[in-house]
Amino acid sequence: MLFLAVRSVRERPGRFLATLLSAFLGAVIIMMFGSLHDTAAAPGVDEVSSESMTISASVVGGYGSLLVFFAIASTLTVGVRQRAEEIRLLRRTGATPAQISRMVVGESAVVALAGAVLAVGPAVLGGRLLLDLFKDGGMVAAHVEPAFGAMALGSGFGVAVLASVGAAFLAVRRATRTGAHRPARGRARTLAGCAALVAGTGGVLTTYAVDGTEEMLMAFPAYGAILLSVGFAVLAPSLLGRLLELLRGPLALVGGAGGYLSARNLRRRGAELAGVLMPMIIFTGVATATLYIQGVESDWVTRSGLEKTVEDKNVETLNLVVVGIIVVFSCIMLVNSLYAATSYRSGEFGRQRLAGATPGQVLGVVGWEAVILTLTGLVLGTVAGVAGIIPFTMVRTDQVLPGQGPATWLAVIAVATVVTLGTSLGTARRTLRTPAIEAVTVAA
Repeated sequence: MLFLAVRSVRERPGRFLATLLSAFLGAVIIMMFGSLHDTAAAPGVDEVSSESMTISASVVGGYGSLLVFFAIASTLTVGVRQRAEEIRLLRRTGATPAQISRMVVGESAVVALAGAVLAVGPAVLGGRLLLDLFKDGGMVAAHVEPAFGAMALGSGFGVAVLASVGAAFLAVRRATRTGAHRPARGRARTLAGCAALVAGTGGVLTTYAVDGTEEMLMAFPAYGAILLSVGFAVLAPSLLGRLLELLRGPLALVGGAGGYLSARNLRRRGAELAGVLMPMIIFTGVATATLYIQGVESDWVTRSGLEKTVEDKNVETLNLVVVGIIVVFSCIMLVNSLYAATSYRSGEFGRQRLAGATPGQVLGVVGWEAVILTLTGLVLGTVAGVAGIIPFTMVRTDQVLPGQGPATWLAVIAVATVVTLGTSLGTARRTLRTPAIEAVTVAA
């Protein structure tokens, strides 16, 4: 099966391009910050510089590892779902689930290794630029020289390969299971989502019990908003179903046949669309909460007449870097999920056109679906972000709303909206170029 996996990657490299991109970007980020560990451990580095680099590398490494796993898992899950017919054919010809798992896991390991190898060069350059930024910010002494060694390479290759292998194993295991396991998985998802919401609510409410001048005040609302975002993301399919029940009438009234069909399609494909809603909710919630909380904190420090310490600069840098990582991987997950989910519907689009629908009407249905998904993700993500922003602002400044205005939030939702609508409509338009009869024949 390993030989078959290598041949599969070599013969059809385009299928694995999304996974390669996720592994490559993930390895670049992990290696960049891993190089800070190597630099901090080098001889002649002072204690303050070493501590700044070690904390930054540890925090971003943890966030980065988690996001790399989710990005690769999202990509692989969609890819394995599209190969359902191939997997069924292998089963009919005598392949066992264990053999199929070894093939898919082997493919993922080969792609991840290739992505990690390609990431070494950019990571070396990125590590040098990152160290220069730390020097310019006064967090690292000017005499510190960059290093790129075992920690950077080991963390980059390890995270990329382990994330790919683990995500591939889970994805193919779900694909080869029977439908009898679905109710249990649904209950487990609901319990996990509710647990994240409860923990997030507890973290947000803890903010009110902390003194307004405490340095660590930011941690409670920030982590609370992150957990709320994760909880909403996990529960997204069921929440989308309830929302569509309420919007079915208005959608049919405003959108006509396109709005009615989009609501029915979304209800039927709620589980598949979880891969689209999850990154959008997490991106909106975490980016909104982190940027506004950091803005409130910076304004408070300035008004108080305090000078930013090295620790304050570390926290600000980490927040901005974490938001940047979330933006990159959320966009990757969104684009991969939307592209795969839309291009996979070529047969459906072909049947609609053979039944009399025009390409414009098909695009209208896809557009309404994208609008509903975008609004759902933005509303849930905004709720999670605001839940962390308001308590922090009230405790830190005695105000209810931050003074930064809506510009940051508008920028966040603009990115999410452009990515979602652009990918959905662009992929659908490209898919519709295939003649309807040919599309139906290929899908069959």
